[in-house]
Amino acid sequence: MCMQPTGRPPVPWNRGRIVGQKLPLKLRDIFGIRVRLQLQRRTRDLALFNLAIDSKLRGCDLIAIKVCDLAREGGLGARAQIIQRKTGKAVQFELTEQTRQAVMEWINKKGLTREDYLFPSRQRSGFHLSTRQYARVVKRWAASAGLQPADYGTHSMRRTKPTLIYRRTHNLRAVQLLLGHTKLESTVRYLGIEVEDALALSEETEV
Repeated sequence: MCMQPTGRPPVPWNRGRIVGQKLPLKLRDIFGIRVRLQLQRRTRDLALFNLAIDSKLRGCDLIAIKVCDLAREGGLGARAQIIQRKTGKAVQFELTEQTRQAVMEWINKKGLTREDYLFPSRQRSGFHLSTRQYARVVKRWAASAGLQPADYGTHSMRRTKPTLIYRRTHNLRAVQLLLGHTKLESTVRYLGIEVEDALALSEETEV
């Protein structure tokens, strides 16, 4: 049975919400957030922030990392490999020196063992940080850098380094491998590359 019109226009499902892709961080944002975390001695957040940038992982994969996923004999390796939950395929990523230092400091401070989650939940023993908790942390980082929190989310962390790499090199294939995408078209859509390139060309064109 069809509903009769009420005389009022329907309320859009996304009214008052920001939809679409979340923005990646810019270099100045990365440096600003990192310095604040260092000054505030937020050991866990600094390790989480640096690892999120380096790993380029989805939030669900990042928070489920265990110490043994990164640990090597005598410390942390320069590279790691994770099986993605969404695709079931392995993806490799680098661990920069500052990330290894931050993660090791967190491991030592927390007294984590090889089989522990790297970012354990503070509410539930034996569980890792939840995706909802991680999302709140990311918005807190954005706010600390003077950014609009609604414009940023966990995918901002995943997109940040690939976006910077693409802007420097325009090597789409490299970015595709780093993100673990099966199709190049997925990488183009994910980074919004066509739109960014079109806007850049428009900005450089005077009429």
